[in-house]
Amino acid sequence: MVVQQYRDGGGARAARALAVAGVIAVTAGCVGGGGGSDGSGQRAVAAERPLDVLGRAAGVLAEAGGAEARTSMETAAGGTRVTIRGEGAYDFRTQMGRLKVVLPTDAAGADDRRPITELLAPGALYMKNRGAGVPDDKWVRIDTTALEDGNLVTGGVTDPMAAAELLRGAADVTYEGKSELAGVTVHHYRGVADLNRAARAASPQSRGALSAAAKGFSKDAVPFDAYLDEEGRLRKVRHRFSFASEGREGQEAAEVTVVSTLLLYGFGAPVTVKLPDEDDIYTGEIRQG
Repeated sequence: MVVQQYRDGGGARAARALAVAGVIAVTAGCVGGGGGSDGSGQRAVAAERPLDVLGRAAGVLAEAGGAEARTSMETAAGGTRVTIRGEGAYDFRTQMGRLKVVLPTDAAGADDRRPITELLAPGALYMKNRGAGVPDDKWVRIDTTALEDGNLVTGGVTDPMAAAELLRGAADVTYEGKSELAGVTVHHYRGVADLNRAARAASPQSRGALSAAAKGFSKDAVPFDAYLDEEGRLRKVRHRFSFASEGREGQEAAEVTVVSTLLLYGFGAPVTVKLPDEDDIYTGEIRQG
């Protein structure tokens, strides 16, 4: 059993060892401006330049305020596909949210893992029910600007605002047409986001984490599919992140792709997030089995 020492603001390696995703560890164990109008008072997003629509997406969400969210993060190794799912709510004005994250069954098929509660805030990720040796009433705090991936995959959930801010770095975008998502008309855009460009264009609250990701991923290019409604609100986005995993001793590091999907609905829902007091944050040893 490996014992990792974690303290707030510690190095990326220690923080990453805590990751809910352990996306790789789990897998191994298993194997702006207003646009035109269509006459209805809504933005005619299909008539606008795709880069304008996507570049404005994060700002439109901030105007919308709160929303309910569902997430999934998927990776595959050795022929086994692993998916981590989350559900909760997020306030795009404050860039804070609360999600319940469910890990997949382990290699033996056991399904007794408790859901992990995650609180998302600018520059920080709080987790409860994560890590052996952590008291049930304590939270673990991670400085997301110290993570090599900026918490785009570490927590098993891509921060919803960071997912939207990534679209500010979009290039080579094509409009794929109109479809329906959960009874809502959406416009589908496909392209590639550049992490460095997105970090430079991001809001101050997101810039630190995205800048860390721009340095940590093996590729700056992040392919995506984004679906926006008639008002320019992001309803669904899927990103494909690539990075080098830490290979075992004597083995070369392999490139891993993680597909992260965010669904947003119930816009205008009130979202209340209370961050833990300092006395409720655990700073001791966290054991990884």
